[in-house]
Amino acid sequence: MNQIPTEAQEQEWLFDWRDVVVALGRYPELVWMYAIPNGGSRHPAEAQHLKRQGVKAGIPDIFISCMRGGYGGLYIEMKRRKGGRVSIEQKKAIIALREQGYRVEVCEGWEKAREVIKEYMET
Repeated sequence: MNQIPTEAQEQEWLFDWRDVVVALGRYPELVWMYAIPNGGSRHPAEAQHLKRQGVKAGIPDIFISCMRGGYGGLYIEMKRRKGGRVSIEQKKAIIALREQGYRVEVCEGWEKAREVIKEYMET
């Protein structure tokens, strides 16, 4: 049986790819690509603690703080290849971030995210 990778696995593979291309000198600005740990299941006390620290529901998973093509940066909301869905909070955040001049993409699987990043970096 072929199991669909989790969103976390997809994101790990994307960062593995990033590490390789940065090490090879391709897209050196991707050193500024980072994960935003806003999602996931947490104990209620930990979730409340993180909320007080500024964690905000709906913010995309990954940010590349590199301007390209008139955008202030690229946000990526990672999803599984099959079965992932965009929440109401995520939809609101995507609209708001786009209105602020960021590019925001929802990517099903790390390969899709890789292609979006390559296209963005070459703009």
